[in-house]
Amino acid sequence: MRSVMAYIAGLLFGLGLAISGMTDPARVLGFLDVAGDWDPTLMFVLGGAVVTHFVGYRLAMRRPHPLFASAFQLPTRRDLDGRLLGGAALFGVGWGLSGYCPGPAFASVSGISLPLAAMLAAMVVGWFIARRV
Repeated sequence: MRSVMAYIAGLLFGLGLAISGMTDPARVLGFLDVAGDWDPTLMFVLGGAVVTHFVGYRLAMRRPHPLFASAFQLPTRRDLDGRLLGGAALFGVGWGLSGYCPGPAFASVSGISLPLAAMLAAMVVGWFIARRV
């Protein structure tokens, strides 16, 4: 049942990204271009996600456990270390250069282009390199 629920959650996430236009890297790059022709649409998508999470998290945490698992799996580390900050910086550079973060990149696979394929391949290589660092 957990796999079915993960599939449904991923489907909703991908549909949301596609319907909102966030699979278009030009939208993301337009949002990041705050000194130029700024596109605020990503801010509304992010705001919708934060509000939905804020309400849903509080409702879910009232339960003793998730519907289809025996316990919640919440992060326990709260410290900021060089690895986290370095990874965040690299993520931001990659996002700013390509206009894709991992979710929209995978949601865009159905209309794959050479730049998207190159970005996905580079992302997988980055995962393997990060495991060795």
